[in-house]
Amino acid sequence: MGAQTYVSEVWKADLGNGMYQNPVIHADYSDPDVIRVGDDYYMTASSFNCVPGLPILHSKDLINWKIINYALMDLYLENIDPANFFDKPQHGKGVWAPCIRYHNGEFMIYWGDPDFGIFMVKTKDITGRWDQPVLVLPGKGRIDPSPLFDDDGKVYLVHAWAGSRANLNSIMTLCELNADGTKPIGEETLIYDGNDGVNHTVEGGKLYKKDGFYYMLAPAGGVATGWQLAFRSKNIYGPYEVKKVLAQGKTDMNGPHQGGLVQTQTGEWWFLHFQDKGAYGRVTHLQPVTWKDGWPVMGINDKDYCGEPVTTYKKPDTGKTVPVETPAESDEFNVPKLGLQWQWHANPLQAYGFTSSYGYMRLYGQYYPENFTNFWDIPNLLLQKFPAPKFTASAKLSAVLMNEGDKTGLIVMGWDYAYIALIKTNAGYALEYNSCIDAEQKTAEKQVERIELKNIKINEKYNHKTPIHDVEIFLKVTVSDGGICTFYYSPDGKKYRQLTQTFKARQGKWIGAKMGLFMMNKSVNTARSSVDVDWFRVEK
Repeated sequence: MGAQTYVSEVWKADLGNGMYQNPVIHADYSDPDVIRVGDDYYMTASSFNCVPGLPILHSKDLINWKIINYALMDLYLENIDPANFFDKPQHGKGVWAPCIRYHNGEFMIYWGDPDFGIFMVKTKDITGRWDQPVLVLPGKGRIDPSPLFDDDGKVYLVHAWAGSRANLNSIMTLCELNADGTKPIGEETLIYDGNDGVNHTVEGGKLYKKDGFYYMLAPAGGVATGWQLAFRSKNIYGPYEVKKVLAQGKTDMNGPHQGGLVQTQTGEWWFLHFQDKGAYGRVTHLQPVTWKDGWPVMGINDKDYCGEPVTTYKKPDTGKTVPVETPAESDEFNVPKLGLQWQWHANPLQAYGFTSSYGYMRLYGQYYPENFTNFWDIPNLLLQKFPAPKFTASAKLSAVLMNEGDKTGLIVMGWDYAYIALIKTNAGYALEYNSCIDAEQKTAEKQVERIELKNIKINEKYNHKTPIHDVEIFLKVTVSDGGICTFYYSPDGKKYRQLTQTFKARQGKWIGAKMGLFMMNKSVNTARSSVDVDWFRVEK
């Protein structure tokens, strides 16, 4: 889908009349950060255990966005012990809130891994392959880093602390780095402590410099319920003045905070941030910013420098008009490169699946891990984010199921999950609808519905003299407001049968619910089954 412009059927921020609606991306790009380089805007976001990681999105106007790359092709990182730590799903771990910057002709992203420390990855070509990441500041509990490259050549790094790892949080510490921003050369200094009974859970700080002031923008108050703070000082080490500059106010937009500040070519200022929407994840919003007495007031209707978020607003003035564009969702699988909307739930190991030029992606059956209880521990889930409050996702599958119990299907994954799958039985084929509640707690799956497929079409081919049965099935899920999922299946793609019981999607660990595909072999060392995914379509 390379150079093509993709426009979603289910969510567009650009209203086509000079206005936009929030969220600008109704998908789980949590902890977003943004920069402008010339006429181009680049955004990244947390990716946790999902691979590839650190998505790179591009825009010309802060409204119309396209996924163009990932900074991390895998999670084999320096000083990770064991080296294969991310070969299995490490839910809620991995790549936490990142910060993207451009300095001396290089793009760089800093992020905190709460178990291993603060990493940095860089490149001169944002659309190419990024360099091998380096561990800048090792240590447990270090998160949410942000560098500042000062006018005098000095480099500083601020970061927060994860209470779950460090038994310490709501504080911000600062240290000086070497000239290329890869190693600390100064001791860590406390610059703010939010354990004051007012601004608890301060984290996610971003450093900026403007008009002789050092600014730190940081959220407080918690993911779903918090607000945005601005700090300023004439000295990088403080002391800092602090004001609340964005809060929910009288709106229905909970917890508007944590993001990045950016200035357009025409001098306007904007703040890109998230809002926690439960099953849909932390979706991306954009607020106008007005400087008032040296404070960045975000949103509108400010009281004492604190604004409220906008639902619709005039688009940023970037000096030009750009066509409507949205992050990719549907995939025809017609090119030998995986679409950038897709991520695995862990490092993809040998033969999870391959793209092709034959009009399909082939997934190969993987064996269940030892002590399997449910799909929480399955790494070979090929998934993408929920893209809108309401949508339909469907897939055409051609499966070669070699052994009894092998299955392939369409899954909605999170702390609770459900899937519809074609399974090989002793008598032929069946359709399974399974669900699991509290998957992280090792709860067993339960079978909601099972349908014997008596009239399914079987295409027989031969591998030398061995007959191979190729079965075609169409699977579909509709998602309505609140994440209510209804599953369907069809043998011919024309007449769909609805399964009776609905399922309520639930977010995963720090990520929104995701949807996608899997292919599983029931028993170890059996001949690998496979499925060709002809297409995956997201429609109204």
